[in-house]
Amino acid sequence: MEHDNSRLIILASGSPRRRELLALLGLPFEVISSDADETTPPGLAPDDIVRSLALRKAEAVLSAAGGRAAVIVGSDTIVVLDGKVLGKPADPDDSRAMLQLLQGRTHQVYTGVACIGLPEGKTLVEHRVTSVALRAMGSDEISAYIATGEPADKAGSYAIQGLGATLVERIEGCYFNVVGLPLSLLGKMLSDFGVSVLGRHGSH
Repeated sequence: MEHDNSRLIILASGSPRRRELLALLGLPFEVISSDADETTPPGLAPDDIVRSLALRKAEAVLSAAGGRAAVIVGSDTIVVLDGKVLGKPADPDDSRAMLQLLQGRTHQVYTGVACIGLPEGKTLVEHRVTSVALRAMGSDEISAYIATGEPADKAGSYAIQGLGATLVERIEGCYFNVVGLPLSLLGKMLSDFGVSVLGRHGSH
């Protein structure tokens, strides 16, 4: 396939973490924050939740993309323990409850990625799952971690790329998936739109 790296990547997310990850690919991109409704019907499977929300976020910025040659990228991440979805905590008490559930156990992190190619409107939606084992924590440790403010806006109330790294014993799967944007998956998806992450560095 002919590679066309003149296509702009549009990240449909206000997340600074996703922005930092996308920047690692060295492709030109801009951010258009998506204020999509993030409610899903009860009983939806975790993979369906992240896939539908990723697509909804990408679709929400379609009109703002202004008909340029671009690929819109939407992404959504949730934490799942024993089939129960843990979203972002409502308050510090909610953070405490989540961290008490997660400590000493292995949970799954699901991230959905949706790409919409413009102007042709081709859409791809995929997801990845990573297993994360958190070490056992005492109540004082949980309090100290909440006091740092880091868990406040994170699914599952921890950040693997921050101080939360000290809570993580083991992961199985893509690390970047846990941060919020699985880069190996995204690179593969972008190549389907003719955008080559590695091909632009020198001839191919």
